[in-house]
Amino acid sequence: TMILGYRDIHGWAHAIRLLLAYTDSHYEGKKYTMGDALDYDRSQWLDEKFKLGLDFPNLPYLIDGAHNIILCYIACKHNLCGETEEEMIHVDILENQATDASNQLTRVCYSPDFERLKTAYLESIPGEMKLYSQFLGKRPWFAGEKITCLDFLAYDILDLHCIFEPKSLDAFPNLKEFVARFEGLKKISAYMKSSCFLPGPLFLKIAFWGNK
Repeated sequence: TMILGYRDIHGWAHAIRLLLAYTDSHYEGKKYTMGDALDYDRSQWLDEKFKLGLDFPNLPYLIDGAHNIILCYIACKHNLCGETEEEMIHVDILENQATDASNQLTRVCYSPDFERLKTAYLESIPGEMKLYSQFLGKRPWFAGEKITCLDFLAYDILDLHCIFEPKSLDAFPNLKEFVARFEGLKKISAYMKSSCFLPGPLFLKIAFWGNK
């Protein structure tokens, strides 16, 4: 049985959990809890961090036999990395973009200067979403006609922005249709209705937004 280790929050593991549900992968979820203020105790993770046999122990981690890898490993195992050269290029391009977008919002939410940064970030969302909309175009999925691991990353980013600003996708019908299409997938829909689904918190307790 695979073991997915992460904090008891949405965070970086959300797309991974969605992909595991979609691929019917059986796994054990190991959730690490951070203590409350003032010290925000992290000992639950730190006490175990170097005892897992991981080369570079960090969260999230996925242990599957000898494999200590995550999203790409699961995707390749289930042929969800793109089949054509064009699809694979699309995966590479948007994977980097999605990572950058997630990092930017994360930095804003963890900053003590959150209220000031929030205003500027909200102003940047339409331009950011326009790029995703143009990239998706009229395709049903971000890499092409078939779903790939890219769609799990893209959904995670779009969903996160919709929680941050509910009107984020209002000007982009194809993105709204993509989100509905993804959430309508039989296995994703079932997972989201199950007790295994973790809708939040989005970030750790030390964040200034999304920490509840």
